[in-house]
Amino acid sequence: MSFVRFILWAGLLSFVASVSAFAQEAYFITYSHQMEEPGDLEIETKSVTSTPDNGNSFVATALEFEYGVKAWWTSELYLEGQTTQDESTVFTGFRLENRFRPLMREHWINPVLYFEFENINSADKILLEIVGHDGQQDLASRNDRSEKKREGELRLILSSNFKGWNVSENFIAEMNFNGGPWEFGYAVGASRPLSTRASASKCAFCRENFDLGAEMYGGLGDSNGFGTADTSHYFAPVVNWRVPNGITLKVSPGVGLNGNSLPVLVRFGVSYEIEQIFSKLRGR
Repeated sequence: MSFVRFILWAGLLSFVASVSAFAQEAYFITYSHQMEEPGDLEIETKSVTSTPDNGNSFVATALEFEYGVKAWWTSELYLEGQTTQDESTVFTGFRLENRFRPLMREHWINPVLYFEFENINSADKILLEIVGHDGQQDLASRNDRSEKKREGELRLILSSNFKGWNVSENFIAEMNFNGGPWEFGYAVGASRPLSTRASASKCAFCRENFDLGAEMYGGLGDSNGFGTADTSHYFAPVVNWRVPNGITLKVSPGVGLNGNSLPVLVRFGVSYEIEQIFSKLRGR
């Protein structure tokens, strides 16, 4: 269980970091046009748990380090692993992600370009995207890390803010560098804080500290057959709670929308931002 202990310690470190700031993303799968502030580091854990039909229950976790390189450039590193009941706990790989925002001023639609390199194995179950013909049958087999997957993922992110609402749409294209067709997917989300007015004093349960929203995501086939045949799709409400000391807690219970999908999956996470981390380190 060494990976689980590693994730627990990483989560504890994100809790005790000494800074006041908030997480940027309101969703688990969908990306908006919000970028990390230059010089800030966000530490986040994203986890998902589910039980596939004819398979064992699992919990997969990604430890994320998100850094604001420039106002228009955010870079992230993911370390991933999972534990499956009655099987084993394994490290499943890493991801390197970069997001670029070409238009810095706020527009009616704000585009962001997303590029990711994935170095994972066949035991990966974190489900950070659903593409191609991904389905619950891929998660029912026993843990096996023999197959190495080096993949590239591209996203076109379109995001809009209007009267407190954020509405975001992602189109996903993924390829395996070892060959095979391009695989496609989508993610769409909408969210809004319960109040857009800040309270006069800090409080844990003020309405402005809660974001409520929902997202839907799934596969769109591949370059050999674009469409929804033999694909999986999910709908999930999302709740964010920004605690006054800078921690953000997220939870998202999701349901599968067809027979290829997991019946139920639950996502949960915690994040913390460290403002101007290198300046703080130099100061110390």
